[in-house]
Amino acid sequence: MPSMVTPASSVDTIGALLLIAWAIAMWFAVAVLAYANRRPARPWLFKTSVGLIGLGVIGQVGHFQEHVSQAGYWIAHPNSPAWMTPWANSLSRGMGQIDTTKPSLGMEILHLTGNFIFLAGLVGIMLIAKRVAGNLKSQKWAKMGVWMQGIHGVEHIVLTASVALGASRAIGLSTWFGTIDPGPALTTYRVWWHFVANLIGTAILALSLYHLWRERQIVVARYQKDQHDKKGKREDSLALAE
Repeated sequence: MPSMVTPASSVDTIGALLLIAWAIAMWFAVAVLAYANRRPARPWLFKTSVGLIGLGVIGQVGHFQEHVSQAGYWIAHPNSPAWMTPWANSLSRGMGQIDTTKPSLGMEILHLTGNFIFLAGLVGIMLIAKRVAGNLKSQKWAKMGVWMQGIHGVEHIVLTASVALGASRAIGLSTWFGTIDPGPALTTYRVWWHFVANLIGTAILALSLYHLWRERQIVVARYQKDQHDKKGKREDSLALAE
């Protein structure tokens, strides 16, 4: 992967901080939804779940286009170093300020952050469908996506940690545990490994969203029923108090 030697600008720093804040906010929302899902539905719960899914989809669209661009560049320049889009380079420079002595660290943190935004969106689909009795197809596909993207996330944690801890190159399955020497062979293997992983993950996301759209009336009806039951219990309690 390419080394970032250009000093980070204020725009790079702000962009990196905003992306990290986005990921943190997504997982905070996941935690809140997981907690709230164990209790009677509240009016904000459904809307927050939908918003979380939407943010995850937006994040993955941006993330996947980066891998598509890298694969396209490789097809045109198979013997050149891996390429990143200008905005990805900007975010990478911003994140690389954590340790400027490790040129590839910013890029590893960037891809790690992107993967965890995507994972949060998949968890959001799983949570929004969880309230419905029985197994919805959307929930099944989302669970599959969570497992796959979770494993992919572990791969990025290992890659990032290895660079952060001082390894001369990132160590993980996508680098064949650091045994492939830097050059066209490593670039080819890593670019296509991550492209295929994200292609499969994005396809699973698309299928889970498709089924959620088809099952939306069932999901909405369940949330409305929970809210109606809660309202009825409150009115019964008030009547008894009187």
